Amino acid sequence: MSSLTEKDRPIVQLLLNTGTCPRCILRFCCVGSQTLYRHPDKDLMKDLQDFLKKTREEEDPVCLDVVDPPCKRIRLERTEEGAEDLNHNGALPQIPSVTDGNAAVESSAGKVCNVCLGILQEFCEADFVKKVCQKVNSADYQFTSFVFSVSLPPQLSVRERAAWLGVKQEMRNLGLSLAKDDIVQLKEAYKWIIHPQLAEELGVPADGKSLFEVSVVFAHSETDEECRFLATACPDCFKPAKNKQSVFTRMAVMKALEKIKEEDFLKHFPCPPSSPKNPCDALEIQCNNGAVFVAGRYNKYSRNLPQTPWIIDGERKLESSVEELISEHLMAEFKADSFNFSSSGREDVDVRTLGNGRPFAIELVNPRRIHFTAEEMKRLQQAINNSSDKIQVRDLQLVTRSAIGRMKEGEEEKTKTYSALIWTDRAIQREDIALLDDIKELKLDQKTPLRVLHRRPLAVRCRVIHTMSSEYIDEHHFRLHLKTQAGTYIKEFVHGDFGRTKPNIGSLLNRTADILELDVESVDVDWPPTLDN
Repeated sequence: MSSLTEKDRPIVQLLLNTGTCPRCILRFCCVGSQTLYRHPDKDLMKDLQDFLKKTREEEDPVCLDVVDPPCKRIRLERTEEGAEDLNHNGALPQIPSVTDGNAAVESSAGKVCNVCLGILQEFCEADFVKKVCQKVNSADYQFTSFVFSVSLPPQLSVRERAAWLGVKQEMRNLGLSLAKDDIVQLKEAYKWIIHPQLAEELGVPADGKSLFEVSVVFAHSETDEECRFLATACPDCFKPAKNKQSVFTRMAVMKALEKIKEEDFLKHFPCPPSSPKNPCDALEIQCNNGAVFVAGRYNKYSRNLPQTPWIIDGERKLESSVEELISEHLMAEFKADSFNFSSSGREDVDVRTLGNGRPFAIELVNPRRIHFTAEEMKRLQQAINNSSDKIQVRDLQLVTRSAIGRMKEGEEEKTKTYSALIWTDRAIQREDIALLDDIKELKLDQKTPLRVLHRRPLAVRCRVIHTMSSEYIDEHHFRLHLKTQAGTYIKEFVHGDFGRTKPNIGSLLNRTADILELDVESVDVDWPPTLDN
């Protein structure tokens, strides 16, 4: 651990005198003990007071020796040479060392920290932790661990730079050199303090890999304007971005601080920074669960049901869809905010999907409930199947995000089988269609069909009809069973699409042909795993 020693005395004196809180002083002294930051603010203040009373000859550390993991650091010092002895008007002021520890403590006691703006003060207290946990518990999420994130106002980075410049100059005035020019990150110190409190109050551990996130957004309107001088000094660092209300993001400010020269910084910002009247506000306390993924296979028995909502020019054409009939039950049970539906291909609104069904997956965004037993998933599947005679679902199960990729792997290499009811303009006999049964691995050139050209780019796609089997019905109708490469446009293969698909059933039979009905009989994707339903 890093303990306070004699070399830290001028830093402690300076920062206490200028209104910095005890925990920020520990950060600037590069103290890496997580346990120490969790001590009450008043106790830390007393420790600093005791430290200042010690004579220069006493080198004993103030802090308890606690072994902690190594901490992350944030580098504030510019590595390039530049003017360093400048203040608000171009010259850094000569700040007298505080020789009276009591005076320093009285100067800082009860004030809002001029560096962290109160983040490491009242927002580390039990009352705020309870407020966060009340928000979490009222949201009614299922979780077994949590990750805590915090969004800080960007002006905190400006204030840290200003405080750091003051520390550098004070050390130089005393003829001392700094062994380190980096401090403990404010976010990291805050998490050291609040993680154990949240874990105890919520009854679950903090885990950086947890899918359940508790986040707090802080703001400080009193100092919102403090970043604006950076836009003048470094305009190329601040670019308008989508979904950003302000160009003064934390990353943009950090980039500008790395670029701006010290003399330019000190001409526009006081060093040390002034003490604010009020602490930060906790604008938002939010919870978010990582997405849950549900997969299965669906059968579609209606010829008047689209796979996804059918909306043209803002007007809904049909009242429901496969996606909605399945997802409405999942949304209700998982208590999710929204969902994303995907499947292994899609069928037209007038096409049925039979056989073992079409694989699908649904991403449930920010679900409140995430734990389901196999028996509960069976009951959920049954509820979906009982709700409509237009679809049926099988093999409904929870899967991982990575597993969904298997549904899309090598889609064009997969095969699908179809059954098509075909009409011909001229009369046919059994022997007229028998030739189709002998055709194997028929290669097609298919231009993007006219019916989908409005939403798909114009291209010529090469597809393969692996096998065909005809079934004579009468002199103008027959049924054709096909096994094809996935992605083949079957309707266009039958009627030719005004010559855009070659060859086609019409050209093979030397007559006009059209398709009356089409069924998908199988989608040969071995996913998701079959369940014993």
